[in-house]
Amino acid sequence: MITAPFEYRRAGSVDEAVSLLGELGEDAKLIAGGHSLLPLMKLRLAAPSTLIDIGGIGGLDTIEASGGGFRIGALTRHVTLQNSPELGVIQPVAEGIADQQVRNRGTIGGSIAHGDPASDLPTAMLALEATFNVTGPSGERQIAAGEFFQDYLTTALEPQEFLTSIDIPSVDFGWGYEKFTRRAEDWAMVGVVALVKDSDVRVAFTNMGSTALRASAVEEALSGGTVDADSIAAASEKAADGTEPPGDLNATPEYKAHLARVLTKRALTTAVS
Repeated sequence: MITAPFEYRRAGSVDEAVSLLGELGEDAKLIAGGHSLLPLMKLRLAAPSTLIDIGGIGGLDTIEASGGGFRIGALTRHVTLQNSPELGVIQPVAEGIADQQVRNRGTIGGSIAHGDPASDLPTAMLALEATFNVTGPSGERQIAAGEFFQDYLTTALEPQEFLTSIDIPSVDFGWGYEKFTRRAEDWAMVGVVALVKDSDVRVAFTNMGSTALRASAVEEALSGGTVDADSIAAASEKAADGTEPPGDLNATPEYKAHLARVLTKRALTTAVS
């Protein structure tokens, strides 16, 4: 539970962080709250040569209304999200992350950039069709949430890029959120975010594959039709279609598929009501 040796640098701006990433190479890692990276370092599953602390960069911990939605700075802590009911489903998702000590330190940017399929916030970002704003040596670019999560702990971020903010186009949905854990404050065995607005139905999963993913079969089953108890029940039976839930110490893939069907039905029912 002791990390491998590493150097420590502190960045005072986004440009300095990008410059340090270029100078120090791919073995350097950004750190803010540290609740995604440090556990891996203590288990010796990650051994960066240098940690670049971005926690003190100003202006990246704000939430601003923007074009009918919100822009959330990457250094916004989970505790801020859990106290922001105007963010719709993001609020209960953040409130369910680990314990309060973790929520006081962890950041939305760290959770997203880490790309863990068992994390809660990437699932909400997929369902909300968020856009991630990143800065690198060539300037700024935008990455759609649907293109960002590529594989287990792998994202579309280039080695020298820095996630600075997240754009949420709209939170004006009925929403439901279900998360099944073995113990309180554990990682989700399976999590489901469901959004419903008229005929726009979106469902996304936590821990049902190597990344957070959309429940395409459920969305297609409900597309263009009436979303009621009967259609929800039928669509929810398709929840596990096209997924590859990983087996682990808590649950087999078959049990996770069962959970996906049950939790999808509950989340959609709540979203409609």
